Amino acid sequence: MPADSASRRARLTRQPVLIEVRDLEKSFRIPDRKVDTLKERVAHPFRRVDFRELRALSGISFDVHKGEFFGIVGRNGSGKSTLLKVLASIYKADAGTIRMAGRLAPFIELGVGFNAELTARENVELNSVMMGLGRRGAKRRLDSVLEFAELEEFVDLKLKNYSSGMMVRLAFAVMVEADADVMLVDEVLAVGDAAFQKKCLGRMSEVAREGRTVLFVSHNLPSIEKLSQRVIVVDGGRLVMQGDPVTCIAAYLGSHSEASVGVDLAAVPRLDPRLVPVYTQLELRDTDGTPVSAVGSGEALEFHLSYEAEREIANPSFGIIVSNGMGMPLFFLQTRTQHGLWERAPRQGRVVCRLDQVPLVPGEYLLTIGCMTGERQLDLLEHVASFSVEPRDFFSSGYLPPQLNGPVLVRSEWDLHESQARHEAPRLEANAHA
Repeated sequence: MPADSASRRARLTRQPVLIEVRDLEKSFRIPDRKVDTLKERVAHPFRRVDFRELRALSGISFDVHKGEFFGIVGRNGSGKSTLLKVLASIYKADAGTIRMAGRLAPFIELGVGFNAELTARENVELNSVMMGLGRRGAKRRLDSVLEFAELEEFVDLKLKNYSSGMMVRLAFAVMVEADADVMLVDEVLAVGDAAFQKKCLGRMSEVAREGRTVLFVSHNLPSIEKLSQRVIVVDGGRLVMQGDPVTCIAAYLGSHSEASVGVDLAAVPRLDPRLVPVYTQLELRDTDGTPVSAVGSGEALEFHLSYEAEREIANPSFGIIVSNGMGMPLFFLQTRTQHGLWERAPRQGRVVCRLDQVPLVPGEYLLTIGCMTGERQLDLLEHVASFSVEPRDFFSSGYLPPQLNGPVLVRSEWDLHESQARHEAPRLEANAHA
């Protein structure tokens, strides 16, 4: 850890504690069978619905000091977002205590706290008042909010006519202009376009220098490492590590690449309550059918996706997004682009996607999987597993370039042909002199 970061961290530990979390517990009851239609309820009014318990948080304890930029990392479904929602009082904890001093500004879910029937002007004023600014303070900050969000032309448009990108810009601008003592920021920044994400990260850097207290959840590990003074690693609802960013992120990446040979997807909570869990298991295998967690550059790889639905899936589309370690998508594999649109898929089955050659440089990669019926999303699991690419096959000649510019390896053959240009000797004429 750099000396200036270490000294700043030492200064922060002498600051008062703004957030104190002790033995936090949170569980959800998930029905094993979902009743979707009125017909099912009428036909089976006394059918018993069994529930299983999903423990999202289990005994989490930590402190956050005043002026600290506090990073939270973990796999998708590990409990990061649930933790922030409990801190923001969106969820009520089952057990444990939370003590927090100061005004809170949450930025956790897109559109939370907004009224779609009100205009942007009215929503900004309403949210600012709810954050404790007062009506006059809210009106004074309206211009700066709209300027940052780049929405001056749409100030009197109702939010129900806003796109998701416009909504996230407005929500982030309201949060950063609220002058709150504590800011809770989730991965919602990924909704914006690349230019706005860069702008938001720049503003977060300014917030860190201003000495504001921030709890920051993100898969963008370089940003976590750059901005945070301390980091906690959450896995399976438990706090497994806390300390300086470099050490924690290195440990997280090391554990993240282990247990990805086979992933039990049925136990992973879906972030969107509208989704119907379909996927049950994900496995990576080599061409012999052996489960693997690593593959060589240029070698073959198979993705085995097991699923179980309540009924046949009409017009199914199964997809896989491969991203780098920072969560940036690299390429997309989808059944409909390869085979047209399938007419149906049985209620229970397994989909296998084969890559004859993995076109990636050595490193760690994340997998996002989704399932659709027609144009409707059924299931989506972001960064649910990872795998390693090693310099085995592609670099079998022993040559490994010192710098690999870009994430993709493309095999190509090069030939050298000698030009058959005609070379004629200059013709000399002899002149006779008397």
